[in-house]
Amino acid sequence: MAFFLFKLRRRSQTIFMNLEKALELISQKLNFWVSTVIKMLPNLLLASLILVVGIYLAKRVRDFARRKLEVHFHNRTLGDLVISLVYVVAIGIVIFTALRILNLDKTITTALAGAGIVGIALAFAFQDIAANFMSGIFLSFRRPFKIGEAIRIKDFEGFVEEIRLRDTTLKTYQGQLIIIPNREVFQNAIINFTRLGKRRADITGGVSKTADLRKVQQVALAALKEVPGVITDETHFLFENIGESTIDFKVLIWVSSGERMPYLQFYSDVIVHMTEAFRQNGIELPFPMRAIVSASRQP
Repeated sequence: MAFFLFKLRRRSQTIFMNLEKALELISQKLNFWVSTVIKMLPNLLLASLILVVGIYLAKRVRDFARRKLEVHFHNRTLGDLVISLVYVVAIGIVIFTALRILNLDKTITTALAGAGIVGIALAFAFQDIAANFMSGIFLSFRRPFKIGEAIRIKDFEGFVEEIRLRDTTLKTYQGQLIIIPNREVFQNAIINFTRLGKRRADITGGVSKTADLRKVQQVALAALKEVPGVITDETHFLFENIGESTIDFKVLIWVSSGERMPYLQFYSDVIVHMTEAFRQNGIELPFPMRAIVSASRQP
């Protein structure tokens, strides 16, 4: 029994000594941390002050850049990119300065090196997204279209609703929204129906071989002058073929709107006015006329 009590006392002493050593190590560590914090307290306060003031100034710089760009720079997409870059660079400078005060600049350098490697890996993984952003930047410089203009890209046609760095949004004539990646926009032909402010319609038809051709031409040109929106100075009436029973003609008409619905209404009105004028003047139309829609180009 005495031996058992002796062993128990020895084990208790060992546990107590180990616990005492552990508490001493914890106390030393806490004292080291407290002394380190006290020693770095001025630097911590200065770094915190730099972060607060720096972020405030970065926001002011961003707002100032936005106001200046809105006045002198009319490309909103590219302007937003420049503003974002200015803000990110300013925040980066503030953070790096604060870390340097805390003697953590080597840590941030190592982190940036690691981030660079990760960035390269992400660039390969998301190269399609990166291609869309780069295409958006190039489109911002070229500016082949603006918001509100009627355009056609591949099989998509409509009004430009929104232009962003990653994609372009069209609203079709049926009221549908189409989001096209800027890579597709950049790599394909773009037809802008609005930019020139006019568009051409080719009207073809035929009159009887017994008709007075000079009268046909005069009646047609006079009828076109009554159609609002037709640019009569650039209208051309041409006889182009002698068929079996008709003499075929073509009228090259420029209308003062490149957008689809006004344009369709224009050449519909042209056909109505010409047909009525021919009938009123006794000019026979053996076959119905047809309209051929063409892109904006000079005759």
